Amino acid sequence: MKHYFIILLLIPCSLIIYGQEDSLIYYLRTAAENSPAVKAAFHSYEAALQKVPQMGAWQDPQLEMGFFLEPMDLVDGREIAQFQLMQMFPWFGTQKAARTEAQQMAKMAFEAFREAKDNLYLEIYTQWYLLCTLQQKLQNSETNRQLLKQVESLAVQRFASGGSDRNAMSGEREKPQTTAQTTPNSNGMAGMNMGANSQLSTLDSQLSTSTMNMSGGTSSAMSEILRIQLEVMDLDNSIASLQSEIAAEKARFNLLLNRPIDSKVQIPSELIMNDLLLDESSSMSLIQAQNPMLGMLHHESLAYEAQADMNRKMGYPMFGIGLQYMLIGKSPEQPSTGHGTPTMNEMNGQDMIMPMVSLSIPLYRNKYRAAQKESRLLKQASEEKFQDTFNRLQADFIRLKHELNDERRKIELFKKQQDLAQTTYELVLQEFASGKSDLSAVIQVQRQLLNYQLNTAESIAAYNTKIANIQKLISQ
Repeated sequence: MKHYFIILLLIPCSLIIYGQEDSLIYYLRTAAENSPAVKAAFHSYEAALQKVPQMGAWQDPQLEMGFFLEPMDLVDGREIAQFQLMQMFPWFGTQKAARTEAQQMAKMAFEAFREAKDNLYLEIYTQWYLLCTLQQKLQNSETNRQLLKQVESLAVQRFASGGSDRNAMSGEREKPQTTAQTTPNSNGMAGMNMGANSQLSTLDSQLSTSTMNMSGGTSSAMSEILRIQLEVMDLDNSIASLQSEIAAEKARFNLLLNRPIDSKVQIPSELIMNDLLLDESSSMSLIQAQNPMLGMLHHESLAYEAQADMNRKMGYPMFGIGLQYMLIGKSPEQPSTGHGTPTMNEMNGQDMIMPMVSLSIPLYRNKYRAAQKESRLLKQASEEKFQDTFNRLQADFIRLKHELNDERRKIELFKKQQDLAQTTYELVLQEFASGKSDLSAVIQVQRQLLNYQLNTAESIAAYNTKIANIQKLISQ
């Protein structure tokens, strides 16, 4: 009842997880159910299971029938036909060894099925984190485009205020309200928060109005506006390229799930780091115990061991039990012996039944000894391949663990640099708004901020992908 209660508690949780179509677990389950490669591996396993009853079955009995064209005269009758039925039996334990070999081969096929499923899961993980990276890059590019539009609005204000100062110096005084309105706007813009969530509208109307007042003192401000527009155009091209790449990668992701390429794929807006919960010693033990490649080699070794046992017992005699039936017709009546009546033997025309026993003599021993030696050598080869594969998996785990630590350090570094770049960008933007800095410094810091954001997303995706590789080694 306790187990039933736990199952009832888990059912709603599983329904919630599998019901979320934007969940990675949902996509993994869909891929495992729909993948042709996984289905093919599972059908191969089912086919291997059918070998077990075949290897454990008895040999078919042999029935021999013979008919005489002319009945053969016997002492007490005439033989018409013979029927012989024989059933052969191998040496004791031969069939058990054959079944054991077939069972181990079926377990190898099951491990191959697990390996196909793990490979599919790794592809899903890799493609999923690639989509998350591209989505994060797209969001960062769109945010930085908003920041550039914000800088453009500041440049337009500087251009407009520059044109007003130029007219004031030439004696063409304007109303005091114009200058009084310009300064607060500039100070207010410099004091605003320049974070990633800021969204300011462009000032194209101010740009078109101020272009009419452009003179020598405002030519630099106009060039700044044009440079910003060039940067925006580059970002627009990058955004379009990312959108196209995301569409292509979504189609590939749907193909991994074996569903239409235009199916909807929900990508999370935030890329979160996973965590490896196992230590190195536990991971090594789990790799040795659960890795499908090692499992295949282990069962292959056991299969060759059973094969060697079967080949050894095949060198022993086989025996058979049978029955022979002779169809006897009556012979003609014998002439009289002098008493006036013919004589007739009681056995005349009586059918004969004869039990039989057969024995095979394995006289030529070389082939049996060679078969046993072949199985032993193949078993040794499997054991050596097991050790070599385990060493390679250990080396892969150590390499992935090193790369994992390296990626973690990179993520921490990029996050710190991103925070510093964000602060620097806000300061430089304030200086640009107050005229203490030029546009080159703003664009340079803005590019650094974008690069740190993209590097952070790529490092988190690489970190999660390496976690997935370690999970594949463990087959978790």
